[in-house]
Amino acid sequence: MLKVTAEKTTLRGIVTQPDRPAGRGQKLQATDVKRAASAYDIPIFEPVALKQFASELRGDYDVFIVASYGRILPPAVLELPHVGALNVHPSLLPQYRGATPIQAALRNGDSQTGVSIMLMDSGMDTGPLVLQETVAIQPDEDYGMLHDRLAQVGARLLSHAIDLAAENNLGPRPQAGEASITKPLTKDDLKIDWRWPAQQVVDAIRALSPEPAARTEIGGVNVKLLRAKHVDVPEKSEPGKMLGNGDALLVACGEGAVQIEDLIPASRAKMSGAQFKRWLKQQSR
Repeated sequence: MLKVTAEKTTLRGIVTQPDRPAGRGQKLQATDVKRAASAYDIPIFEPVALKQFASELRGDYDVFIVASYGRILPPAVLELPHVGALNVHPSLLPQYRGATPIQAALRNGDSQTGVSIMLMDSGMDTGPLVLQETVAIQPDEDYGMLHDRLAQVGARLLSHAIDLAAENNLGPRPQAGEASITKPLTKDDLKIDWRWPAQQVVDAIRALSPEPAARTEIGGVNVKLLRAKHVDVPEKSEPGKMLGNGDALLVACGEGAVQIEDLIPASRAKMSGAQFKRWLKQQSR
């Protein structure tokens, strides 16, 4: 998004969230957009109070471009640009408004999603639509894969939207259809319940991979699950129980079973399900 904006406009500044502690050491880390902005000789703003920021901002602006900012912009900010604020949102609005639209589409097992370009208003992703494109979700796609693919679609649509804005031809239209809201992920959202049907488990893992990753316990070991697939088993077993005598790591669910293909055990590196199963056997000797 930043590259497209820089190529299509006279970029006057970049606004991003302040540095935040992250990782085990809780060291301050810059946002992705702040790191990318180092390639451009322009001001970088990290406001805490947006209303105060709007009152202090100087200059004449045609359009603001917003993508994954994570905060609702107050009217004082939205009123600054002449054309308005264009937001790139990775869903088919009004479906999946809010913070986690990609995760929600994957977790719900949707076969398609999309990207919407809208003119922002004071609500949460409620503004009128400018452009929208549907994108098919591949059966084996996880959050990271789908995020990157939607980002490419979003950049292309944004480029078109900027051209329309320059021609004073945005043609915004109201959102239509049933709205749904997504919320930021909590620790509870990361937990796998083996009583779920197998496909629900697989979809939950996809929605959280590679980060922050679904969490559970297998064989008494806390693990992060990265990749799994639904497999048929001849008979029902206790949910959460490991199945089979072969190399594959199979875990029983409320209905069916899943084969864990990649995971990260606590305090260890990423490994395949088969490697983890062999490691468990070694620990029990």
